[in-house]
Amino acid sequence: MLSSWRRTREDQHVKERVASVFEDVMLRFSGSTMIHLMTLGLAASPLTNMEAVRLFCRNAALAITISYIYMLSFYSSCLVFTGYLETRYRHGCFCRRVPKPDRLDSKPAWYRCLMYTRYQDETSGVHGHTDCHLLLGCVRHCYGDWITNTYVKPFVVLLYLVYISFGLMGFLQVTQGSDPSALVATDTATVLYTHAQHRYFSSYSPVIGFYIYESAPYWNASVQRDLLEYAKGFQRISWLEAYLSYLSDRNQSTSQPRENFTRTLRHSFLHEPQFAHFADDIIFAERGQGEEPDVAASRIFLVAKTTENKREEMSVLLDTLRRLSLTSRVRFLIFNPSFVYLDRYATAVSSPLRHSLLAVLFLLGLSSLVVVEPLVSLWLGLTLLSVQFGVLGFMTLWGVEMDCVSVLCLITALGHSADCSGPLLCGFASGRGESRTRWVHLALERHGIPSLQTLVCYSAALVPICAVRSNLTRTLFRCLTLTAVCSALHTLAFLPTLLTFLPPSKSRDHRPGREGQRQEVECVEMNDSTRVVDQITTV
Repeated sequence: MLSSWRRTREDQHVKERVASVFEDVMLRFSGSTMIHLMTLGLAASPLTNMEAVRLFCRNAALAITISYIYMLSFYSSCLVFTGYLETRYRHGCFCRRVPKPDRLDSKPAWYRCLMYTRYQDETSGVHGHTDCHLLLGCVRHCYGDWITNTYVKPFVVLLYLVYISFGLMGFLQVTQGSDPSALVATDTATVLYTHAQHRYFSSYSPVIGFYIYESAPYWNASVQRDLLEYAKGFQRISWLEAYLSYLSDRNQSTSQPRENFTRTLRHSFLHEPQFAHFADDIIFAERGQGEEPDVAASRIFLVAKTTENKREEMSVLLDTLRRLSLTSRVRFLIFNPSFVYLDRYATAVSSPLRHSLLAVLFLLGLSSLVVVEPLVSLWLGLTLLSVQFGVLGFMTLWGVEMDCVSVLCLITALGHSADCSGPLLCGFASGRGESRTRWVHLALERHGIPSLQTLVCYSAALVPICAVRSNLTRTLFRCLTLTAVCSALHTLAFLPTLLTFLPPSKSRDHRPGREGQRQEVECVEMNDSTRVVDQITTV
């Protein structure tokens, strides 16, 4: 909005300037806001099984809505107020009347710097500031010609192929972020313990708790065989296995009546010093008066030998034991604190990709209704998918796993890339009658500078984040940095190059009957002392 406002003339009426800004900006701004809300709404819906992601996306959707209302109300009012100040030759920040150039030259340097304005008096004209902006001058005279040069285009296309190749390489190596140490600050005891455990005991799985939460006939030989079969292949800390060996060593049958089995367990086995620690693994429930208590619940600890693919093996083991618990006649549960992270990120890889695809499909449907050029919606959808693919691939190559923070960054990357590349595509597709290269230059001049300024401010805001001693914050910094870099590459390099030789066409529209409908328009401008322009138009 600010860039569009600065392209208007200060001697126009304020209402005309505001109308021109809204006509130029609000359609794209409303579209990008809808894309943000659609993407965040999908992530906040029951389609996402991560509560942290849903909570963040609900708050972010509320912030986007408030920002949209703010732009329509307060920010627009500030532009109107600034317009009236400029009409009366007053400075937009200090509200003081700006001296004429001859009087301003006699003032100190600090005063001239503070009171400098774009407009001059009537004798010097109002268009002398066209190239005063450094970035605009660089894009107009240097970068636009360079990026569309015939000898540069092949290198840009080659760069895009390299971008896609490395993105695919990282995409094929995406892993789930289920390491609990990623949730704490760096250089803490938890991180040091995790590193030591991974270095010396990485061939062992976490200690899995095998919990039998209902009373079971442990004295039954078939139940004993089932429980021993479930724990087969593990390193075990099992009271049942030790108790059965205890009975065998005393030449007693392991299949006894319930009262004898429980009485020996309570009064003999658990009183032995070497077996006394198993008392914490067994819960007894009292029965009737004079009857022997029953084993209400018990637990066994299991440790599995693993290979280098420890996380994948744990996921397979977890799924196998859980399916077994549904079909076994002995009701049991398995648990370890690390299972919380395995369960949380079970769909972390597919969830952001599904949301991205749905958001892009929504974008294609929305843009087909509001955009005159259908190819704009197609280009924008492909650009969003390309940015999403690059961020996902490169963050994997940078050592970032799919945890809750990286999923959030992938969701917000869609809206950010749409904000950057959407205006450029619309500006290019709206032109007719000149060459593709010429319209790429105009689109870069008009929309490339605001996108570049947005990316610069976005990147500057990320600098303090990299200094925070937190693994999650560093993940956030890496993902957002990749989002900014990928969006900048597409907006300032890939799209300006590809649009010079790919559709849409720039040929003039010659439809039947157009020649006979030409009208000659004569416009006469009349200036007065209030800097308000009246236009008398005759047809």
